[in-house]
Amino acid sequence: MARPPLTLAALATAAVPGLEVSAARAHTRRSHGGFDAVELRSADGRHLVIRAPRSQNAETEQSADLVAIRAMTAGIRARLPFRVPQFVGQAPIDGTRAIVTEFLTGGVRTADELTEHDALAAAVGAAVAAIHALPSGFVGDAGLPRETADETRDGVIELIGRAADTGHLPAAILRRWEQATDDESLWRFRPTVINGALTADSILVDGDAVSAIVGWAALAVGDPARDLHWLMTSRGASAELALEAYVIGRSGGADEHLPQRALLYGELELARWLLHGIDQRDRAIVDDAVSLLDGLAASVHDRSSEPLSPETGPIMTVGEVERMLDDTPRGAVPREGGATLLTDSYDFSELERREAGERPAAAMDLTAPIPLDLSDWGDAAPGTGQPTREGADAADGDDGSGAGPASPATDAQERRNAASS
Repeated sequence: MARPPLTLAALATAAVPGLEVSAARAHTRRSHGGFDAVELRSADGRHLVIRAPRSQNAETEQSADLVAIRAMTAGIRARLPFRVPQFVGQAPIDGTRAIVTEFLTGGVRTADELTEHDALAAAVGAAVAAIHALPSGFVGDAGLPRETADETRDGVIELIGRAADTGHLPAAILRRWEQATDDESLWRFRPTVINGALTADSILVDGDAVSAIVGWAALAVGDPARDLHWLMTSRGASAELALEAYVIGRSGGADEHLPQRALLYGELELARWLLHGIDQRDRAIVDDAVSLLDGLAASVHDRSSEPLSPETGPIMTVGEVERMLDDTPRGAVPREGGATLLTDSYDFSELERREAGERPAAAMDLTAPIPLDLSDWGDAAPGTGQPTREGADAADGDDGSGAGPASPATDAQERRNAASS
């Protein structure tokens, strides 16, 4: 049963010493039926809100939110371009506790509305980037979760497994998600500070500016893509601009596969909804989740959904490969004479070792055939009719026709190849 607003207003005076309430009214924003909340005006002009949980889950959420906002010091808050709730007081009620915080003004918009116009979309992207740019030390100091990339991936695999065990997950979706978790490149990212539960209704706006962000119960160090899953599924005309503003705000800190993971997290919300319905034994929720998953499966089959794995380019048919080869010039551009260094085939590490005075490493395979230079092998000694190497080089240099005998180096290379084969 809901607690009357006057009861909570009176409780607020016990939670905040010296508080004189001049006006009170019920407040339903973000309550989702889990809280009794009252908006308060004080005699000294303060604007506050008191919230009391109505269930164990709501109490757990409120406790986590309280730890998070109390961990955010004035220095941390100063780095953010928006306001965060400020703890004011608390008081016991009905075996739990009511929490008083500052009331943050601002309107709530849907995801599509937040990304409908350029200015607001850019402000949203910059606001999320500011969260991810925070120094992470305060999160660990508060004892809040810190998750590595591998731990994040393991958590996703576990969630997919639980959803598959229900028997309600379409095969195409299971295959799509498993392919994403199998792709190691997708999970190479640097963990950052994240809100962890950011959705469109967490963001309060004033005109084209983000005035505040509320709901910090899942504050942690983890995958920044978690805070963008709602953005990847929005249909606003400026959704891409919001993502661009986020990337700019990260100043090069955003990894290239973040959009794919964010899209995956958005799809996994359907799995969470399914598991919630099963845990609550609510057939209506289960049926709704199954319907949404079937719709996602249909979009996968007709290829209208975005791929979760990084693009690798189109797969060419045999005919396309043959046409490409036919169009490729066969001749090579001749190299100009002179001191041309074939850097693509030269081992610079050997040169560096010699300059450092190191001895060359011994060959690993002592049974391999040893190439022999047979260019000077013959019955005649140099100077008795067979030209020396220098004489051959000079003769080649004097022949201006360019059609002289084959280079000794070329012949030697051929013999070395034959000897080692």
